[in-house]
Amino acid sequence: MGKNRILGILGSPRHNGNTATLLSRILESASAYGAETEYISLGDMNIRECDGCHACWRVFECAKHDDMNNVYPIIENSDVIVFGTPVYWYGPTALMKALIDRMVYFNCPETRKKIAGKRAVLVVPFEESDRKTAAPTVAMFELSLGYLGIPLIETLIVPGVTRRGEVRDRPEFMERAEAIGEQLARLQLQ
Repeated sequence: MGKNRILGILGSPRHNGNTATLLSRILESASAYGAETEYISLGDMNIRECDGCHACWRVFECAKHDDMNNVYPIIENSDVIVFGTPVYWYGPTALMKALIDRMVYFNCPETRKKIAGKRAVLVVPFEESDRKTAAPTVAMFELSLGYLGIPLIETLIVPGVTRRGEVRDRPEFMERAEAIGEQLARLQLQ
């Protein structure tokens, strides 16, 4: 059996923020347990909005010529995708939403088979203390990924963090991120 390939996607514009810290901990832990990991930061990429033109369904490639065309094969070659986004106005960041919208590419029968059955994890830190603040973001991921046949197997909700990197002072969340990484490395995939 080969190593699990785990892709971490940072949807926060902050490189050393709470989302990046949690995502990095998951990937470091997974790597320590033998997984192959890759990390991409959407803030370093140019991913434009989806036009809903469905060209990707006719010619099996997106009509937009931007960095998302390089992300599709990375997603395809991953076993598990860890999505990390803070809550911005009761939803994911615009960076993450653009990526999710562009995943319509995988919704046609010819490309859906490339990702159906992969697993996903969601990491959602946010400023407010009420866990319900993350509910719309979690629901969007559950519905969107579920529609594509990608089960969301773990969700790490981290309320009450606002200052850059302050989640490092919350050992319960850092330990949970580490445990998720180990779990992903040991996950039995088909």
